[in-house]
Amino acid sequence: MLVRMQLARIVIVDSQEEKASMIVLREVEGDRQFPILIGVNEAYAIDRRMRGIMIQRPMTHDLIVGVIEQLDAQIERIIINELRDQTFYAKLVVRHSGELVEIDSRPSDALAIGAGLDIPVFVSEDVLKEVC
Repeated sequence: MLVRMQLARIVIVDSQEEKASMIVLREVEGDRQFPILIGVNEAYAIDRRMRGIMIQRPMTHDLIVGVIEQLDAQIERIIINELRDQTFYAKLVVRHSGELVEIDSRPSDALAIGAGLDIPVFVSEDVLKEVC
């Protein structure tokens, strides 16, 4: 079973002493939430795209969105489907020519691609049982 989640927070620590970041996903129709540690660059990409900040040239996540759109495909949803050895796994689900295609992804990249596009995010109940 999949549970609808939303991005609740982005935390970015980017100093000379420490570089760390995480996102917090929260259940849309419930109280469960959990953090995922991500890279600083991915955190900045998610934050920038959520705020709608445009930059002069496309970054990698912008490029991927552009490629998907130019191929006349649509991003349907993001699914965080597995937690193995303390590593989260995700799928970017794309519709192309009427077919659904699941693309393996890090959650941070999938969320950066979907950020600001109102793409639904789901987490498997098995993953939620492990982290909540």
